[in-house]
Amino acid sequence: MSADRSGYDIFISHSWEYDSDYEGLVSLLEDKNHFSFRNYSVTQEEKVEGKSDAALKRHIKNKQIKPVSVVIVIAGMYSTYSDWIGKEVRIAEDLGKPILSVKPWGAERTSYIESKADAKVNWNKSSIVREIRDLSP
Repeated sequence: MSADRSGYDIFISHSWEYDSDYEGLVSLLEDKNHFSFRNYSVTQEEKVEGKSDAALKRHIKNKQIKPVSVVIVIAGMYSTYSDWIGKEVRIAEDLGKPILSVKPWGAERTSYIESKADAKVNWNKSSIVREIRDLSP
């Protein structure tokens, strides 16, 4: 893939209870030279309240995941116990979206979600960006 494209569309599946991992990953990507991206993730501020699970799942599928090139999952152990991270991974699989698993900084164990990933990387800016580029159509 060409490194000079105008940007990458990504969705970062994460748990709001561990928002610091999400914020850290976004900061890492923002800090990478010659790499731009559009983030389709649902942030704490954009959290959709009051929708049924089915409506929320449709929204995430059509508005958050369908437009992206790569779905990134922060594969901390908490991913194993998050219903929504599991649902987002299944949506990505159903849509044929490549999944990149990122092992959180300092994590000794990771989630089963890693087994669903097309690529796995450690918490390293260059590795993450390289895999986003490689996995993007």
